[in-house]
Amino acid sequence: MNIKSLLLGSAAALAVVSGAQAADAVVAAEPEPLEYVRICDAYGAGYFFIPGTETCLKVGGMVRTEGKWYNAYNPADRYGTLWHTRAQLSVDTASDTEYGPLKTNTVYRFDWQDGGSTTTKLLFANISLGGFTIGKADSQYNSYIGYAGNVINDDVVYDGPYELNQLTYNYDAGNGFTAVISVEDSNSGSGAKGVNGEDSSDHYAPDVVAGAGYKVGNFGFKVVGGYDSIVEEGAIKARADADFGVFKAFVMGGWNTDGDKLNKYASSNGAGPAKTIGWGDWAVWGGVTVPIDAKLQANAQVAYTDSKIFAATANLRWNPVKNLLVQPEVSYTNWDSINQDQWAGVLRFQRSF
Repeated sequence: MNIKSLLLGSAAALAVVSGAQAADAVVAAEPEPLEYVRICDAYGAGYFFIPGTETCLKVGGMVRTEGKWYNAYNPADRYGTLWHTRAQLSVDTASDTEYGPLKTNTVYRFDWQDGGSTTTKLLFANISLGGFTIGKADSQYNSYIGYAGNVINDDVVYDGPYELNQLTYNYDAGNGFTAVISVEDSNSGSGAKGVNGEDSSDHYAPDVVAGAGYKVGNFGFKVVGGYDSIVEEGAIKARADADFGVFKAFVMGGWNTDGDKLNKYASSNGAGPAKTIGWGDWAVWGGVTVPIDAKLQANAQVAYTDSKIFAATANLRWNPVKNLLVQPEVSYTNWDSINQDQWAGVLRFQRSF
C-alpha cells in the first residue's frame, strides 16, 4: 500500500466517524438574554423597574422596638414597663400615563406587645392619578396641614382622624399655593355610631374636608376644615410654620363649631377618666425642632384646650448611623377638669429601610 492510498483511506474513515458524531450531536438552546434590574429615578430614590414592565416599584419599611412607662393619654393607666415591637412594610408603585404618574401606596403593619397582644392591619392602600387619590389613607384634615409636632405623643390633645377611606383631590399651583378637597368615610352603616353615640345606621352621607395653603421661602400657612355629617358639626384648624435656620417652629389653632359636643374633627384622644374630654370651643398647639448637629436634634411641643387639658412633650432624636434612630421622650399631661395628671416616658429604637 502506497502513501497515497493510506491517506485516502484515513480521510474516508474520518469522514464516516465525523458524520456519525454529527448525527448524534445535541444542539444547545440559545441562552435567554438576562434583563438586569433598571433604576427608575423619575419618582424618587428607591424605585426600580419591575423586569419586563414599565412599572416602577419601591419597597421599604421599618422595624421598631420601644419601652413605655405610664400613658400620656390616660391618667388611670399606670403600668410599669410596657415593651412594644412593630414591623412595617410599604410597597409603592408608579408608572407614567398621559394624565401624569399612576401610583399606588400600600402599607402593612404588624405589632407585638407584652402579654402576647398582637395586631395586624392594612394601614394604607390607595391609588392616585392626576391629583386624585382614592382608597385608605390618613384624613386630609391631618395629613394636608402637617399633623402636629415632631414628637411621639403629638396628639394627646386630639388633632383629627387618621386612617379612613376617602376620595381626595390635591391641587398644586406650582407657585406655593396648594389646596385640597376630600370626601371621607363617615363610618356609616349597620351598627355604626357617631362620636357622641349617635345612631348612624341609616346615614349614608360622607364627611367633607377642604383646605388651602401658601408657602413662600421658609414660611408657610395652611387652613383646613372638616364637617362631621353624623354629628352635623365640625372644626377648623390653621397652622403657621417657619424655618429660622437654627431652629424650626410651628403654631396651630383649632376651633370647634359646637364646644358642647364632640365631633370627628374636634374629639377626645383620652382614655379612662379622660375619654370624653374634648377641646371645648378651641385648642392650640406649638412646637420647635432644634438641630444640635448632623446626628442629633431636640424637639418639644405643648398643647392646651378650652377644656383645660395641658400636654407637654420633649425628646431627643439621635441617628448614630444612617437609618437608625434612638429616641428618648418624656411627656406630662394635666386634666384640670378631673384634677388628674400623668408623667409618661418612651425609649424608642427604630431601623428604617
